Amino acid sequence: MVAKIIDGKVVADRIRAEIASSVADYTEKTGYAPGLGVVLVGDDPASAMYVRMKRRACESVGMVSKAEILPASATQEEVENIVRQYNADPNIHGILVQLPMPDHIDEEAVLNLISIEKDVDGIHPINVGMLGMRGREPSFTPATPTGSMILIEETGVQIEGKQAVVVGRSNIVGLPISLMLMNANATVTTCHSRTKDLQGYLKNADIVVAAIGRAEFIKGEWLKEGAIVIDVGSNSVDDPTAKKGYRYVGDVEFESAKDVAGYITKVPGGVGPMTITILLQNTIKAAWNLIEA
Repeated sequence: MVAKIIDGKVVADRIRAEIASSVADYTEKTGYAPGLGVVLVGDDPASAMYVRMKRRACESVGMVSKAEILPASATQEEVENIVRQYNADPNIHGILVQLPMPDHIDEEAVLNLISIEKDVDGIHPINVGMLGMRGREPSFTPATPTGSMILIEETGVQIEGKQAVVVGRSNIVGLPISLMLMNANATVTTCHSRTKDLQGYLKNADIVVAAIGRAEFIKGEWLKEGAIVIDVGSNSVDDPTAKKGYRYVGDVEFESAKDVAGYITKVPGGVGPMTITILLQNTIKAAWNLIEA
């Protein structure tokens, strides 16, 4: 068996075309484009790169992106004031606080300030809490888990009744996607660093979501034949043959996994393109919601 590749770029491009059309309709109706406000604290190169990527992505679909970049020495009050300004700005429809922030900043306090109606990253405790309650619908769900769910659905395989294993329990990916899979009526096991016999759980999993941040940790022989494998990991590893001297790999050892899995995402080109796309999708949704409220 050779796995079918779930191409995140193809799916993301299709969704972005729909977003661009909706943005054009919104702009024609209101006379102004939807806006995303970003807060970046410090000079972390990866975070700065992500902010640039999000700005370019916004421009590509006709949105406006505004970024407030504060030094690493910024105070709690300065960071919170930016969020308050975005909350009050009628031209900003979505707010994204780039994580992580410097250690002296209380991230939870900052995230709690974001207006629920503008929480396009889906990480406000109320939105996450509603995701975890039956019969409740959060205003927004986190971008990476949402994109991962769409890629699972792309396979055409019914999620209901399947055994799903999520490896990782972070607030950003592991926890929310476990809840999403449960809401889709899968039977979900969340594994983590304290889990005993991880291989035993994986061997019975119809759906595997790997989100632990350990390069090529999950081997093909650990997987159930025909499983759907969604690799959220993005890990830099040395590669003298690469132009930059390194390359990115996932949390799953792709070469061994592709001979066992039924469907699998690649790194890069799998979940990555979906994350920013869902952020854009949430932002246009927020813009429409705010004028229809």
